[in-house]
Amino acid sequence: MTDAVPPLRRDAERNRQLLLRAAYELMAVNGLNVPYEDIARAAGTGMGTMYRRFPQRQDLLDALFSEHIDTVIQLAEQAAGNEDAWAGLAWFLERQLEIEAQSRGLGELLRSRSQATALVQRAHERMTPLVAGLIARAVRAGQLPPGATPADFAAAHVMVGSVMDASRDHAPRLWRRALAVALAGLRHADLPGDPPDETAIDLLYNDHR
Repeated sequence: MTDAVPPLRRDAERNRQLLLRAAYELMAVNGLNVPYEDIARAAGTGMGTMYRRFPQRQDLLDALFSEHIDTVIQLAEQAAGNEDAWAGLAWFLERQLEIEAQSRGLGELLRSRSQATALVQRAHERMTPLVAGLIARAVRAGQLPPGATPADFAAAHVMVGSVMDASRDHAPRLWRRALAVALAGLRHADLPGDPPDETAIDLLYNDHR
């Protein structure tokens, strides 16, 4: 006896791949809240097949975006190895946003912790200390103002991502200008008030849309 999950029949696996392809294409344009009915229709399957393969939306999101999330984690790890902390930070944020530019759904997933699955939570847990380490190094090197925190970096991510989403259809490269403005502002800002805590980061991601 074994507890191994048996492989799907060929036709069942074909339907699963059709559903994943349709879901990714629809979410890339319309975001995460695409109705299951639209996905099943685009895939040419019935709703029963949709729910058998992905009973919960979390199951679908994990299947769609696990590879992309792993890529973002790897980018953060690579950035952390940069001897120039500021260059590593700027490079990481630009690469992450380039990935988000390819899919509105992925951007929403990474910029909204209210949508976070265990997969995305793991990504945040892996990336936050890496980014925090880069920020601390950049502050010590005089590349960022004293008091700069991961929350400031998160704010830049959310702000540029909002520009990306708003201009995706008519000016798809505008986010790059917004990123240049955000990075310049972050690097030379006279930061007012006390540094925000982790709760502020959660609220920022949850409430930005």
